[in-house]
Amino acid sequence: MMESDMREKAKNAMRLILEAARFEVDEVDDPLDLSAVRENTCLLVLCSNDEDVITQFDKTNYSLMVNDHEMTCKKLLFVLDKEITTENCVQWGVDEFVRYAGEAVLADILDRELALDLSGTRAKKTAVAGAGGAAAPQEKSGITLPHFPVKITEQAAIRTAGIQGAAKLRFIPYHLFHYTSTGEQVYKDRRIPFDADGWGAINAINGIKIELDGKQVVEDEIPAGAEVTEPHIAKEEAAERIVSELIERLTQKVRIKQERGDAIFYEEKILKPDRKNIKVDAKQVYIPVWQIRGKKIVEVNAFTGELLSEPMDEGVEVF
Repeated sequence: MMESDMREKAKNAMRLILEAARFEVDEVDDPLDLSAVRENTCLLVLCSNDEDVITQFDKTNYSLMVNDHEMTCKKLLFVLDKEITTENCVQWGVDEFVRYAGEAVLADILDRELALDLSGTRAKKTAVAGAGGAAAPQEKSGITLPHFPVKITEQAAIRTAGIQGAAKLRFIPYHLFHYTSTGEQVYKDRRIPFDADGWGAINAINGIKIELDGKQVVEDEIPAGAEVTEPHIAKEEAAERIVSELIERLTQKVRIKQERGDAIFYEEKILKPDRKNIKVDAKQVYIPVWQIRGKKIVEVNAFTGELLSEPMDEGVEVF
């Protein structure tokens, strides 16, 4: 059985976690510890290792009346005994407790809402960007697309977003391009080379250009339930933009100094690469994005785990 002082410390820590997730938390009578309410969610918390108490908690249905509205309460159990299992509770052990306690402190520092997984009988293990974790296998949809793989799980994306809400996996079209430029121009005694080689991508919805290496693209089925957005910018239009921007970037202004008698002259010449010496190979690929809709819309790159500063597909159509 969890000792009284240990239980009190666990209860205080659980209060901090739930308050970081924007719950209103109150103490309740034994054998329970806390109640937590947020919008349409009611949660009852038990911190115990007592198997009899846990069994009773697991099989009992609880409800809360708020403003003449009855809400069915979810049940959250914190238990140290790894052998104890429940059927009707969200169950946290040491791993979940440590993770969420640490994240609650970070959420307080950053002044953002802590995202909790309260969906099942056990908190799901998640893959966090940069932590070396991998997403759990997902059911396939039967739709095969060239895309960057999904490496970030839904719950990891929700935690990165810092808000509670419904998450949807969407595949955003990009025109991935590889460009090469060769050739040179010689003016007077100056030789100007126009050599360049690189990768990049243009968002086929909003035209935003990003750096992207196409070597990690896979030709595989996407997960079931994911949405695929249609491109608004044609591949030819994107390729022409790349050529124009590359010409502008490689263009150089050359100034030549000349002396004529007692006078000094400066001559300027604009030298540009020849369009025929620029080659752009482009193909359409897709980047997976978790879109979380809560109090606001937040998007997380499902390949890199990066929090996106603006929606990648505002107003797009899906198929």
